[in-house]
Amino acid sequence: MDFTPTEAQQDLGKLTAEVCGKLVTADRLRELDTAAVRFDEPLWAALTEAGVPAATLPEAAGGNGFGVLEQTAVLRELGKHVAAVPYLWSAVLGAGALAEFGSGAQRELAGRALLTVALAEERNWGAAPAATGVAAGDALTVTGELITVPFAAQAERILVPVAVGDSVAVALVDPAGSGVTITQQLVVDRSPEYLVALDGAPAELVGALDDGARILDWLRLRAWLGLAALQLGTLERALELVAGYAREREQFGKPVGSFQAVAQRLADAYIDVQGLRLAVTQAAWQLAEGLDAAGAVHTAKFWAAEAGHRVAHTVVHVHGGVGIDRDHIVQSYFIAAKHNEFALGGATDHLRAIGALFAERADIAAI
Repeated sequence: MDFTPTEAQQDLGKLTAEVCGKLVTADRLRELDTAAVRFDEPLWAALTEAGVPAATLPEAAGGNGFGVLEQTAVLRELGKHVAAVPYLWSAVLGAGALAEFGSGAQRELAGRALLTVALAEERNWGAAPAATGVAAGDALTVTGELITVPFAAQAERILVPVAVGDSVAVALVDPAGSGVTITQQLVVDRSPEYLVALDGAPAELVGALDDGARILDWLRLRAWLGLAALQLGTLERALELVAGYAREREQFGKPVGSFQAVAQRLADAYIDVQGLRLAVTQAAWQLAEGLDAAGAVHTAKFWAAEAGHRVAHTVVHVHGGVGIDRDHIVQSYFIAAKHNEFALGGATDHLRAIGALFAERADIAAI
């Protein structure tokens, strides 16, 4: 594989960093911590105006035709600034899926609407959809309860995995439509996530019914990689913050970073971040090249959750009391890392999925 960033990766990453650097300040993050909805609308508007969300859409949908590698660069910068915007859910997953599998009208929607995807129940590989659908001709109605759907109240449409008989489909639901009830939920970093109850809600298929399982796999792989990329950016910046603090904070007349126990924890954190960076880069490259990337994505998912836990706690512990002070910037990185860790799931899930993939490939090879 080639580790050299593309020119578009560098340009989009730099553009995202510049926009976030101007608008995402420590004061702004504190404002969002107490806001009714933790959604940085001015930042999202600025990113949209700069063309960041549309850059990876096909030209037919009003985009620039870039792909997974460029999306990863954007997500990494958003993670560094703990930006409260729906780029992963709307631009990468929602718009990306409609552009790839949707009808002409759905592709047009991808280029202009804020979208989201209900994937919390699909965290485990092979999990059955939480919603069921009933098809009658071209009409489809959906019933079920979906948890922690990001930006559901702000989105124009929600992509929902649905069990239709023995098949799996992906449906497009209007959150303001009939049969839809949305209730805000409280999550660790106060991200806008919602319980979405569907009771015979009208919906439309994305692609054909036979395409549903393939679309769902497409969404899951990119969701897991996207969360891992966000986590990478969050941990990179958190490590920079704690390294700077360890150089400046003194005890007994010496920087705390010179103490062996602190230095060892920081060294372990550095190795964790490097491992996650390698795993995310490999998974993104394999997806971009159209290769079988499931194993690489699960590896990145594992590293993001496990390394995220270790690095986040190291950052807080080295900072001491100020690490848990809500007025200190480092707490924003701790809770963001914990949110990503919880969203990705525990190590057992990851290892089980990786083992199942290797077992499946061994069975195929034996045939």
